[in-house]
Amino acid sequence: MIRTTRRKFLVASAVMAATALSLSVMPAQAFSPRSEVGVTSTAIKLGITLPMKGSASYGYNQLPGAMKAYFDYVNANGGVNGRKISLVVKDDGYLPKQAIQNTQDLIGKDKVMAVIGALGTANNKAVASAVNLGRRGIPSLFINTGFSGFNDRKAFPTSSTLLPSYIMEAKMMSKYVKETYPGKKTCMLYQDDDFGDDALVGFDKTHGDLDFAVKVAYPSLSQGVAGVPDSWITKFKAGGCEVQIVFGVASATLYTVLAAVKAQYAPKWILGSVGADIGSINPATVPYIIGSTSMSFMPSVVDPKDAYVTQFKEINTKYNVGAKFNSWALIGMNTAFIAVQALKAAGKNPTRKSLLAAIDASGSTFPNAALVPLNYSKTSNVGLNGYWFGTFNKTGDLVPNDTFTYTVYTTDSGTGPVEKSSYSRPAMPAKGLPN
Repeated sequence: MIRTTRRKFLVASAVMAATALSLSVMPAQAFSPRSEVGVTSTAIKLGITLPMKGSASYGYNQLPGAMKAYFDYVNANGGVNGRKISLVVKDDGYLPKQAIQNTQDLIGKDKVMAVIGALGTANNKAVASAVNLGRRGIPSLFINTGFSGFNDRKAFPTSSTLLPSYIMEAKMMSKYVKETYPGKKTCMLYQDDDFGDDALVGFDKTHGDLDFAVKVAYPSLSQGVAGVPDSWITKFKAGGCEVQIVFGVASATLYTVLAAVKAQYAPKWILGSVGADIGSINPATVPYIIGSTSMSFMPSVVDPKDAYVTQFKEINTKYNVGAKFNSWALIGMNTAFIAVQALKAAGKNPTRKSLLAAIDASGSTFPNAALVPLNYSKTSNVGLNGYWFGTFNKTGDLVPNDTFTYTVYTTDSGTGPVEKSSYSRPAMPAKGLPN
């Protein structure tokens, strides 16, 4: 009995010793209670899904390159608490089904800590439903859509928006049109989904109160079908439209303008912020949009005095070699800039939970290039809330109507007024590196 007990003791001791030895050679990160998916002692992995090819990709496919460029710049300067950031990019063709698959792969195969900058209203709604990021506690940061529905904190607990809502945008357009073109026959082209539905709310009697002589809704991706944009222009021209609003993606704006030129239709153009930068897609369109109106929440990319523009342009030149510095590059780089601040604020050993908590606690104070404030809090996942109006110059760049003096307006997604903003933007941190 004594021998048996001693033998069991010796065997147990040997097992404990072997276990201790195996644990001693394992990296601390492997079993640390603070470890997190997509985070190691030296790296943080993020992911994005958006259209990289096809008719809906114009402009948007430039965002990942700009985001990577800023992350590479941060990595070259020590990273985030010693960790280097990588970005996994997946092409969804602007198709919800593919966006779902991409997001599942980013989470299950690529093991990203968070999704960032995912594009599209329909895609983000489909992903939220099918992948259920909220219930699983997976962050979907700074989603690239202005659909007001994503401002519902209970429905989308781990998502944050960045763009002002389309309702806000439409309310501001209404104010601009009524003040600038009183009595003029105004018409609108809009995307026939939640994107366009938000615009209709913003223009209605209880919000912007703007009437349209002709309204045309187009199904997403139909803009690239031969003859379709020509049919839109036929309706607008027959309706005697004098002011033409285009509330669609960049490719829709592009095809609409080209069809208008062919039909000799020359209204006063007001291009929505989402689809305005068509000169960077097709430089041949620049002569046709000179003097057209659009709006932005970012400074003009040709503003010679703006510290954010200057810094991001330098980073783009060095780390995004060969890519033009345009509004897409500015937005992409600014998104990455905000993400770095969120990761820093998440602590020395960041987790998905601490990342979301950091945005709730201090996201509204993050410096960034936008000329309107961020509105993150424990009860709000709303990003920016305003715009300034400008015109396209001879190089196709949007500039403020008063030479680089921005008159910025803010509002909400409800029936609140459109008001001039008194927001004072924080200064760009030294060398563009958040403290």
